Amino acid sequence: MNNSKYDLEERLIDFAVTIADIIEALPNTRLGNYIAGQLVRSGCSPALNYGEAQSAESRNDFIHKMKIILKELRESMVSLKIIKRRDIHNLDNTEAAINECNQLIAIFVKSIETAKKNNLKPQ
Repeated sequence: MNNSKYDLEERLIDFAVTIADIIEALPNTRLGNYIAGQLVRSGCSPALNYGEAQSAESRNDFIHKMKIILKELRESMVSLKIIKRRDIHNLDNTEAAINECNQLIAIFVKSIETAKKNNLKPQ
């Protein structure tokens, strides 16, 4: 297995690249352009915000940045579901992106829960 698959930063970068590939292939229609505009921001943002989270100034700042990442991933998920339901992109690629987005959401939900628990412990 590829070790980078388990490196969260690499997974987020790979997710952003996958999103970019999907965006570039969307049709030049009102819906395609609108979804592409939304998805380019929400789909690439988690990788960039993860870098910020790594340099958080406090536990609360870390938790806040992780929550932003989670919100962006959830927004990306909705966009991907719209793409799938409207059948405006390759179904296999869209399904793979949805699957990865689901996994990333689960990771960040758990990470936020753990960070909140650790925040309650005395420092």
